[in-house]
Amino acid sequence: MSSLAVTFADIEAAAARLKGHAVETPLLESAALNERAGVRVLIKPETLQRVGAFKFRGAYNRLVQLTPEERQRGVVAFSSGNHAQGVALAARLLGIPALIVMPADAPKVKAQATAGYGAEIRFYDRLTESREQISAEIAAERGAILVPAFDDPHIIAGQGTVGLELVRQAQALGVTLGAVAAPCSGGGLLAGVATAVKALSPSTAVWGVEPAGYDDTAKSLRAGVRTPIIPTHRTLCDALETPCPGELTFPILKATVADVAVVTDAEVAEAMRYAFRVLKLVVEPGGSAALAALLAGKLQLAGKLQLGGATSLGLILSGGNVDPEQFARVLRGDL
Repeated sequence: MSSLAVTFADIEAAAARLKGHAVETPLLESAALNERAGVRVLIKPETLQRVGAFKFRGAYNRLVQLTPEERQRGVVAFSSGNHAQGVALAARLLGIPALIVMPADAPKVKAQATAGYGAEIRFYDRLTESREQISAEIAAERGAILVPAFDDPHIIAGQGTVGLELVRQAQALGVTLGAVAAPCSGGGLLAGVATAVKALSPSTAVWGVEPAGYDDTAKSLRAGVRTPIIPTHRTLCDALETPCPGELTFPILKATVADVAVVTDAEVAEAMRYAFRVLKLVVEPGGSAALAALLAGKLQLAGKLQLGGATSLGLILSGGNVDPEQFARVLRGDL
C-alpha cells in the first residue's frame, strides 16, 4: 500500500465527483508557440475552469464529501484569491456557509469574486497578523471545518484531475507526452497532476515551475527534505507565494517530479504578454509560470527531456484571475 497521501484511485474518484460540476477544460494548440518552442505544445487552460482557476476542482472534491452535520457548521479557508473563490463557489453550490480569511492587499478582482459567490470575508494584515491563527480561531469559535489550500488529500486529488484529463485528452489525439509542466506553490496542483500523469504515462517527466525568491520546492527537492525559505520580497506571482511545500505534498513531489524551474517576474510578465497577444488568452502571473519557463528556455535547462523530439509537452496554465490594472501595466511593458 502506498505511503503517499493520494493515490491514482483517489484522483479517479475525484473525477467522478466533479463530473457535471467542473469544466473539462480543452487542450489548445498554437502553431506559433510550437514553432518557437521547437516542440508540439498542448496547453491545458485552467483559466477556463469555474472561478477562472483549477482551485475549484479541489475545493468541490473536499466540500462535497462533508457530512450533512459538517455542512451545517460551515467551512473556513484562508487564501489570497483562487482557493478563496473555489471554496466560495463550491460552498454556494452545496449550500454550505463559508468564511474566507484574505490578505487586505489581495487582488481586488479576487476579493470581489469571492464575495460575489456569497462567502463572508475576513481581511487581515499579512505583515502583522497570522492567517492560520485567525482561521483556526474562527473555526473553533463556529465549529466550522478548515479547508486547507493544498495540504489535504481531497484537495490534492481534486487538483489531480487536471493531469488525468490532460493525459487522456493527449492519448485521444494519439500524442505521447514527453513532459508536463505546471506552476507550483504549496504543491497541491503539482502533486495531484504528477500522481495522475505518472500513473497513466510512467515515462512522462513532470516539472514544476516557481517564481524566483519563492523556490522552496526546488530547494527542498535538492535537499531531500522540506526546506522553508524566508521571503525577502513580493513576487508578481501572488498565487505562488508559499514559503514551504506541504507536509503531504512534498513526499509526492519527491517521488514523482523530475525537476523544478525558477522564473523571474520579467519572464512571467513576458509570458502574460505572449499569452494575450499570440495565444489570445488572459492568464494571471502565477498561472503563466510554466509558459514563462518554456519561453525563457528554462525547461531545457531542467535537463530531463530535450525539447524538439517526437514527444510533446503538456503545459498547464493554472489561472486567469489577474487584476485589470496590473494586467494593463504588464501589457504596456511597465512590469
